[in-house]
Amino acid sequence: MDNQQGPNSNEPITPQHSGTKGLLIKVAVTALVAGFVGGGIAYGGANYFSNRDSTSVPAGSNSGGSASTSNLKVNVSSQASKAFATVKPSVVSVINLQKESQSSSTLGGLIGGDSSSSDSSSSSSLQTSSEGSGVIYKKSGNAAYVVTNNHVVSGSNALEVILSNGKKLDAKIVGKDSVTDLAVLKINSADVKSVATFGNSDNIKVGETALAIGSPLGSQYATSLTEGIISAKKRTVATTDETTNQQTGNATVIQTDAAINR
Repeated sequence: MDNQQGPNSNEPITPQHSGTKGLLIKVAVTALVAGFVGGGIAYGGANYFSNRDSTSVPAGSNSGGSASTSNLKVNVSSQASKAFATVKPSVVSVINLQKESQSSSTLGGLIGGDSSSSDSSSSSSLQTSSEGSGVIYKKSGNAAYVVTNNHVVSGSNALEVILSNGKKLDAKIVGKDSVTDLAVLKINSADVKSVATFGNSDNIKVGETALAIGSPLGSQYATSLTEGIISAKKRTVATTDETTNQQTGNATVIQTDAAINR
């Protein structure tokens, strides 16, 4: 029969190795020390925050401190800001005005009654249909010329141009082309103070800075500026007719990552 006592024995179980007792004592001491340390941290932390909350802010002036302030004026000028300032006066907003018909009739006419007894009337007025951007590139005598997109002026009954100073002028179409999506307008030159100069697109390099100036989302955001780079010089893209949505040909364009609203 085994001499070791089982769990149901009335006699206590005696450790088989003398080192086990020492190990239990060490564990007990370690636990006790950990309890004191933890309690000390908790007590000390409570006292710290208690004392911190009760500390009053000393009255008086902070004139004895070492911190100082100064009015710093920064005059930042870059090639982009210079180019924008030069071209901005020649950038305009183009307003496409179209007729909108309005009609009214009596309730009898609306529900299928005798149309001869209905009181109907119609009127038409010019309303803003769409807006876009343009640039004045030429001034000759009493006339100045604006280049814009064909889709901006398409379907218009009248056109207006808003100069960078807010002056609104009537505009007439000189010519337009749906394939290249370009149109030329003519305005009175009396209030035109600046024109833009065309560069040669063959001379640009991939990686050069590209600036886009225009009226995204309407004339209320006129002369907005975005910046990017020339991503590619010659990209071929399909052109489509705005009305029929049919492809009309291909266009060779300059690719840029500057943000440009359609």
